[in-house]
Amino acid sequence: MLNRKLASFAFAAFVAVGAATVFAQEAFTPPATPEEAVSMRQALMREDGGILRTARDLTGAEAVAAMTTLRDNYSHIPALFPKGSIVGDSEALPAIWENWEAFTAIVDTGLAAAEAGLAAVEAGDAAGYAGALQTLMGTCGQCHQQFRS
Repeated sequence: MLNRKLASFAFAAFVAVGAATVFAQEAFTPPATPEEAVSMRQALMREDGGILRTARDLTGAEAVAAMTTLRDNYSHIPALFPKGSIVGDSEALPAIWENWEAFTAIVDTGLAAAEAGLAAVEAGDAAGYAGALQTLMGTCGQCHQQFRS
């Protein structure tokens, strides 16, 4: 019972953060400095990772919120990697800019998966939703293997 209460509390926090994120996505402003780019992309990746760790158990409005956030976040990833933004505690590799087309192809695959997952959730297609999540998780791993130190 305690686990269920904790899960409910965690989910309520997730929804609150998700709602704030969705609002913030509407007002997305690309980073002004390399340091800001690193900070913004690290926050976005942490958020995406948190969503993907719990998304498998989400349904209905919660799953819609998760997929909406993932879709919005994926749409902003290229802007968070301006040239020259390997500063501070960045784990980005120069390979990102050397292979920009491959990097953005992975991002595009994730964006398409998030859009497909959102459509699946809205249609009540659990298998489609699960498949989209699997693709999204794959893009994270693929990108980190190629483009992260």
